[in-house]
Amino acid sequence: MNKLPKKFVERIESNLKKYQRIALSQQKSDVAEADTVTLIKDILAEVFGYDKYDELTSEHQIKSTYCDLAIKIGGKLRLLVEVKSAGSGLADNHLRQVIDYGAHQGIHWVILTNAIEWRLVRIYVANQISHEEVCRIILADINPKNEDHLQCLFLFAKEGLTTDAMDAFHQQAQLFNKFTVSAIIRSEPVISVVRREFRRLFSDIKIGNENLSQLVENEVIKRDTIEGDKAKEAVARMRKAMNKLEKAKAKAEAAKAAPVIVS
Repeated sequence: MNKLPKKFVERIESNLKKYQRIALSQQKSDVAEADTVTLIKDILAEVFGYDKYDELTSEHQIKSTYCDLAIKIGGKLRLLVEVKSAGSGLADNHLRQVIDYGAHQGIHWVILTNAIEWRLVRIYVANQISHEEVCRIILADINPKNEDHLQCLFLFAKEGLTTDAMDAFHQQAQLFNKFTVSAIIRSEPVISVVRREFRRLFSDIKIGNENLSQLVENEVIKRDTIEGDKAKEAVARMRKAMNKLEKAKAKAEAAKAAPVIVS
């Protein structure tokens, strides 16, 4: 959890309520997208702390078209913002062009917003370009006295961008999720612990690790945490962490067993 700067917290407490009210009013009035872009610039400046004239660039060109806003820190393009009108819903296809551009320009983060809903999206470039939503907030529901709410807002703020809070949050989200927990539960050490506890409680029942593992995978754990790319990535991360621990343990034991040479 990030330690929130006093300046950030005070800015949220001073300005958030005003823009919650304006955003809801624009949503109700179903204003044009251009009006929403103007509001977004004000929110990025007054709530999230960006310099409206030095760090926010309107209609940043993307090939033959434009994204609505871009954020530059120290003259370097860091974040793209795609805006839809306050009365519009948000969908992944709104991101297609801006994500393609960001990927080719080495930009890892995009915000998709209609002033009410804010989505923070991570761009990946591997064998193909892909993206993942990392955080979503509803501005009208944010309570400036709620620490968890402030932590989410911090990811969108200038202070969060310049301290790489987005990447830290994303890394934690990759580890602390249902896929990692599922992978750990299905690992050999945990299965062995469950088997020992089962035999301790029900000594007349004989089960092996393989049978117990099959039961856990087929009838205990949800299938969506076992199948697919995210499940495979979680297993790979867990195995990497286990190998790291085993190497460290082996190194410590080798150092302990090494003879002491007295000169």
